[in-house]
Amino acid sequence: MSEAKTVSSSKPHSLKPGVVTGDDYLTLLDACKAGGYALPAVNVVGTDSVNAVLESAARNNSDVIIQCSNGGARFYAGEGLADQHRARVLGAAAMARHVHLLAKEYGVCVILHTDHANRKLIPWVEGLLDLSEEEVKAGRPPLFSSHMLDLSSEPLEENLSECARLLPRMEKLGISLEIELGVTGGEEDGVGHDLEDHADNAHLYTQPEDVLQAWKLLSPLGHVTIAASFGNVHGVYKPGNVQLRPEILLHSQEHVAKAIGSGPKPLSLVFHGGSGSEKDKITAAVSYGVFKMNIDTDVQFAFANGVGEYVLQHPKAFQHQIDPETDAPYKKFYDPRKWLRIGEESIVSRLDEAFADLGAKDQSIAAKG
Repeated sequence: MSEAKTVSSSKPHSLKPGVVTGDDYLTLLDACKAGGYALPAVNVVGTDSVNAVLESAARNNSDVIIQCSNGGARFYAGEGLADQHRARVLGAAAMARHVHLLAKEYGVCVILHTDHANRKLIPWVEGLLDLSEEEVKAGRPPLFSSHMLDLSSEPLEENLSECARLLPRMEKLGISLEIELGVTGGEEDGVGHDLEDHADNAHLYTQPEDVLQAWKLLSPLGHVTIAASFGNVHGVYKPGNVQLRPEILLHSQEHVAKAIGSGPKPLSLVFHGGSGSEKDKITAAVSYGVFKMNIDTDVQFAFANGVGEYVLQHPKAFQHQIDPETDAPYKKFYDPRKWLRIGEESIVSRLDEAFADLGAKDQSIAAKG
C-alpha cells in the first residue's frame, strides 16, 4: 500500500465489486478526492442493518463504508457470550465475513472499518489483526480495510506513539489506520467526551500544527486517515448547540501541503458525528477533503422510527396471536421478517439522503457486468 498512489485522470479505474483493501482501498479514496464526493460510514449491529446499507448503496450506485463500534461488534456476536473481549473480536469478525460474502453480489465497493477504539479497546483491534494475519497467510484479503484508534483524550505524544506502534503491522496487511486529533464531543458506544463548555472548548477544534505533527510521524509508516475535529459531535443536539467550523479542515490541508511541498489536499479527512449536521457544512467539509462521514444516530432512529410506526399501525398484533374478536390470526403482522424489513427500508431511505448530501450518488467505481 503506497501513499504516493494517485488518480491519473478524472475517471478512475474501476474495481471489482466487494470489500476493498490495500491498494484498492487507496484507489477508492483517490476517486472520492478526484470526484469531490464522500462516502457515508454507517455503524451496524446485525445482519439487518448490514443488508440495508448494502441495499441502499446498490440503489444509489455508490460505494459505501460499513463499520462497527466495540458495542456493535459485541451485540453482533450475541449478548449471551460472557467473555466480552472475545465477543467483540468474534462479532466484528462475523460482521466482516458476512460483508465479504455478500458485498460483491450487490455490485458496489465496500470499505470495512472498526470505529472508536480507545486505549482499553486496543486489545480488540489487536485481536482482529491476529485474525487478518491468518487470512493473509491463507492467501485471502484481511478482514478489514481500516481500523480506528481514538486516543484523543490522551496527550498528543501518547496518542501518536501508540498509533506509530500499531501502524507498521497494519501496513503489512494492507490495512489503513484512522486516528482522531482533537476531540469529538458527545459519546460513541462508551467512548467520548463531555460537552461542558463545548461552545468555547478549543479541544473541539483541531490545530493544524497537531495535524502536521501526526502526518510527519505516521505517514512514513503506513496509510493514515485523520478525524480532525471542527466542532463536530456524536449524536444529535439542538441546532446551534455546537458550532461547526469546517474551514479548520482547509487550514490543516493548506498547512500540511505547504510544509511537505505537496499539491492541495494531501490529507484524507474524516467527518465524525455527521448525524443532524447542516447540509451546507457537510458540503463544505467534503470540498475540503473529507472522504468519509460517520452516520450512526440518524440510522438508529430511522430503524426505530420505521418499526415503531408499524407497531402503532398494528398494535393488536403485538399483544395477541389471534384477534380476540374475529379469531383472525395476526401472524402475517408480527412475523419478524415483516417488521424487521420495515426497519431496513427506513434505513435505506435515510441513507438515500446521505448519499445525495455527500455527492456520492452514481459515483461507484465498481466494475459493472
